[in-house]
Amino acid sequence: MAKRKVTGIQKLQRQPPVPKGRLLAIGGKESKNEDPQNEDQEHNNAFESEQILKFFIEHLKGDNPLIAFIPTASTVPEEMAKEYVKVFSKLGLNKVEVLDIRNRDDAQKEEYLKVIEKASGIYFSGGDQLRLTSILGGTQLLQLMKERYTHDEILIAGTSAGATALSTPMIYEVMSQGGFIKGDVRITTGLEFVKNVAIDTHFIQRGRLVRMAQCIVTNPGCLGMGIEEDTAAYITEGKDVKVVGSGLVTIIDGMHLKDTNIYRVSAGEPFSARGLIVHLLSDGETYTLPYYDQLHI
Repeated sequence: MAKRKVTGIQKLQRQPPVPKGRLLAIGGKESKNEDPQNEDQEHNNAFESEQILKFFIEHLKGDNPLIAFIPTASTVPEEMAKEYVKVFSKLGLNKVEVLDIRNRDDAQKEEYLKVIEKASGIYFSGGDQLRLTSILGGTQLLQLMKERYTHDEILIAGTSAGATALSTPMIYEVMSQGGFIKGDVRITTGLEFVKNVAIDTHFIQRGRLVRMAQCIVTNPGCLGMGIEEDTAAYITEGKDVKVVGSGLVTIIDGMHLKDTNIYRVSAGEPFSARGLIVHLLSDGETYTLPYYDQLHI
């Protein structure tokens, strides 16, 4: 077969644009309230350290920047929004618009589109990442966020479930505690601000290495990024990662996977894998995500 000639124009067409926007994926943190509560879907009052929140604020563009706060992942959105507005105000950020999106009808509101058009930053709260994808997926609001992320210097942050939803593939449920049983890790499409990367949070605190490994073993062309509490991954140009915070970011690379039995064993059985590469990165460390040309036009 003759080799197909690719013109300069065709090469240009298949190069995805380098996003001007930035991402801040935060691993979550136990509550700093006087009556601390574990972060879960019912009482999702976890806050990051001031180091990370200050980093978020300091990296916003413009004078007196506007933040769009989105508590959609939480089942207690009013409480979540109230607490975050209070924390942001304490740190000197007073222009916070809460987008109280609880269903797909809410996601169509013109007033929320106008906020996203003006915002210097977007902040997704924690909770349940499946709420984010099922409510925002395919909406004009999410499309506008992606357009701004591509063309403007906006900063998009998410904590806990809000961070997990930034990527694709996205882990949304694990049936067994460790995730070592084939079929127990449920995966879907995330919000796709970063592709071919699976983000997981509370990574070391909640022992999530094996469940991420199953995600990567079934998708070895993807990379796993496990972010510990009080830690964040700051992503620029869609690929350059810098670690911020007191914990670790764990990278699981399956591209050099030597062998796995996950396609041979039956559902409900433990799987094995050989050749996964693991990197442990602390505050200030950097990592470059693998980049692929877009082969379809």
